[in-house]
Amino acid sequence: MEKTEWYLEYEIQHNRPGLLGDISSLLGMLSINIIMINGIENSRRGILILSKYDENIARLKSILETMTTIRVTKIRKPRLFDKLAVRHGKYLHRDTNDRKTIRFVRNELGLLVDFMAEIYKKEEHKLIGIRGMPRVGKTESVVAASVSANKHWLFVSSTLLKQTVRSQLIEGEHDPNNIYIIDGVLSKRQIDDEKHWQLIREIMQLPSIKVVEHPDIFVQATQYTIDDFDYIIELRSHENEEITYEPIERQEFTQNDGFSMFDF
Repeated sequence: MEKTEWYLEYEIQHNRPGLLGDISSLLGMLSINIIMINGIENSRRGILILSKYDENIARLKSILETMTTIRVTKIRKPRLFDKLAVRHGKYLHRDTNDRKTIRFVRNELGLLVDFMAEIYKKEEHKLIGIRGMPRVGKTESVVAASVSANKHWLFVSSTLLKQTVRSQLIEGEHDPNNIYIIDGVLSKRQIDDEKHWQLIREIMQLPSIKVVEHPDIFVQATQYTIDDFDYIIELRSHENEEITYEPIERQEFTQNDGFSMFDF
């Protein structure tokens, strides 16, 4: 019988010396292996564990619930968000009104890249939108995640290195493993370029990952809506930064005179 992966998370009520050692010893006595452990926000600790028998997980939960020094908050089969929380020591923050919107700030670029790479590796035919002001690291994060996931990326429209507006794919570029990157602002400005928009329609039908920067602008020029996106990522320089579109539309197209350096 193969071992099954589980996620255990608890909140520390009384952080006495030896607490982690006691829990580790308990896991060992129940023949449960520790894969990874890390402190998470707000005095919580997350542990990825392996167990051959589900009965031992039930026993573990029963014993832990008798301890007054901790409070078990989660014990379940691990989700993507659980694994990333343990790996980075931080939770991914969802929008309270829209659960598919996930918020990041610039000092969490490593977490963002890791999150997107996991989507690239495990998901198919997903549409991802990414909001953010210029120079915050949107395109760089998309590309870095592609590298991490060992995927090839293609700019359909972009202003990263120079203004790129493609009207066709060449042989070998119709590949479900490719990551197709579209700049919603730049593509909207090509509204009269039928070949470019025919290419976008073609790409949107491919069973692959599509990443659209500035999705709110993109949907203004297409039949798609924000509801069609599987994930919306918001990237800010700081938590209180407002994402507005007038300066984005104005600034994106004053930066096509050379390189835009990868700056994270």
